[in-house]
Amino acid sequence: MNNEKYKKVLDYVVITIGAAIMALSLNFFLEPNTIAPGGVTGLAIVVYKLTGIPIDVTNLALNIPLFIAGIIVLGGVFGLKTAYATVMLSVFIRLFIVIFGHGFIVTQDILLASIYGGLLMGIGLGMIFLVGGTTGGTDLAGAILNKYFPSLSTAKLMMILDLIIVVTAGFVERNVETTLYSIIALYILVKIADFIVEGLSFGKAFYIISSSPSEIGKKIMDEMERGVTVLEGRGMYTGSQRDVLLCVVNRAQVTKLKRIVYGVDPRAFIMITTVHEVLGEGFKEIK
Repeated sequence: MNNEKYKKVLDYVVITIGAAIMALSLNFFLEPNTIAPGGVTGLAIVVYKLTGIPIDVTNLALNIPLFIAGIIVLGGVFGLKTAYATVMLSVFIRLFIVIFGHGFIVTQDILLASIYGGLLMGIGLGMIFLVGGTTGGTDLAGAILNKYFPSLSTAKLMMILDLIIVVTAGFVERNVETTLYSIIALYILVKIADFIVEGLSFGKAFYIISSSPSEIGKKIMDEMERGVTVLEGRGMYTGSQRDVLLCVVNRAQVTKLKRIVYGVDPRAFIMITTVHEVLGEGFKEIK
């Protein structure tokens, strides 16, 4: 099996596991406590409580128009992954009901249900986002909107849509407490999903202004084996030209870099910023 085929198979394995984790969240934490953290699944919980229509049936029925829009805007491959994820989510919801029965409750503490339900839902969603799929609903709508608003992540756009749904569901149920707990679950799931997609590849970017830029740059490259970029700067007050060094390091190297700079020039000016994701040589591989 070549690498491309292996990756495709792995993508669908990840989607399957993610859908199973989401179903665990819905069956054992959210639905028994009537916590509806937005999205089609949240609406499906409300519909079930009002009409008795199973969550898996509602989840499939409401996603059909979004599938069509997703295929048109995002392409056939994305649509196929989304269709697979949504079907698998409904399959696992039904499977867990068959195995454990309906209304199996892990905890009756609604706060714990909100926290752990949101945590599991976020893990499942994050895994599916990671391989380029969604489970339909507002995460698919969020992915479509992300095409037009790239500055906002799919998870954040999903949160905006879900907040609207959560508030609406609260009015329907006339239960403010349930709405508030649902918002807690929604917040947790979005943060966890973002965390899984964006990862832990944080770095620190150093902007260094010194009277000895060449000596500092050489020490950084020799002692830390990190690349240094020279930016041309000009002081607004003095009008003098001065080189600004830019160097990105991982968190473990921050202290060492400070020592190198101040060992050469104790009067150096350093600005340190957090870089959310660093790709390329010496950091995370570009895929």
